Amino acid sequence: MSSINESPKNILAARARLGEGPCWHSQKQLLYWVDIYNHRVHEFDSSTGEHKFFDVGEVVGCVAPAGTNRLIMALRHRLAFLDTKNGEVTPIVDVEPEKPSDIRLNDGKCDPAGRFWFGSMSTSGPRARLFRYDPDGSLQVVLTGLTVSNGLGWSPDQKTFYLTDSPLKKIYAFDYDVKRGDISHQRVFAEIDIDSGVPDGLTVDRDGCIWSAIWDGWCIVKFDPTGKEMARISMPVQRPTCCVFGDRDLATLYITTASVGLSEEEIQKSFYSGDLFSLATNTSGMPTYEFAG
Repeated sequence: MSSINESPKNILAARARLGEGPCWHSQKQLLYWVDIYNHRVHEFDSSTGEHKFFDVGEVVGCVAPAGTNRLIMALRHRLAFLDTKNGEVTPIVDVEPEKPSDIRLNDGKCDPAGRFWFGSMSTSGPRARLFRYDPDGSLQVVLTGLTVSNGLGWSPDQKTFYLTDSPLKKIYAFDYDVKRGDISHQRVFAEIDIDSGVPDGLTVDRDGCIWSAIWDGWCIVKFDPTGKEMARISMPVQRPTCCVFGDRDLATLYITTASVGLSEEEIQKSFYSGDLFSLATNTSGMPTYEFAG
């Protein structure tokens, strides 16, 4: 297992409750991410340090680019668009029409063909699902029986799809058909052996390595394409949540974090919980794909 010499830098005192789901908007050269329980979508310009946020009025699990001035969002039980010029929220489709109190939508991303993949999470057993919203407006249930559908991504050759079920401490790999948007042949890609930590969000680099944020693990773990741990990057906060590569060369790793649920004693040890961090790397990431609808 190798080490990484650089240390993550605190670049924004966001003080999020549950910072999550960073995505890099290549057209605008901006970073977007969510603060789930504060109902916020954040926008950050890494070149100037300019920061603002949009209050979308309800729990927001994730966002993805959907045009120059538009994001697609997974809210608590529905999808919507966010206009990043005026903050207007436009509903798209209800995903959980019965609105179960123990289930909400969670992490999501667009695939290389511009489909929006997102999952749900359940507090009452394996009732969560993975969904796919296609550019033609159709909504598909892709996978059932999940607990917390989380951290997803695609390999550089577009042949493998990754998905995390956090409470099980497992990252799964699937065969992926980019033309059809299908997944098959589920297997365990990696299991997290950190005592208290669980895998949260992830991103994929150009070499096919997986970078997984470890909630309650104080670190980011880098796996090679076979699932072997390559490096462990220490974080100054207890709950890193997700990461994405950004900037023009896609060589900077941006990392979101959370403060939710921490005791006063834990916050003293993890004072910068909820802030935004960055890490200079010697690699580059895959681009954040946009919704094609």
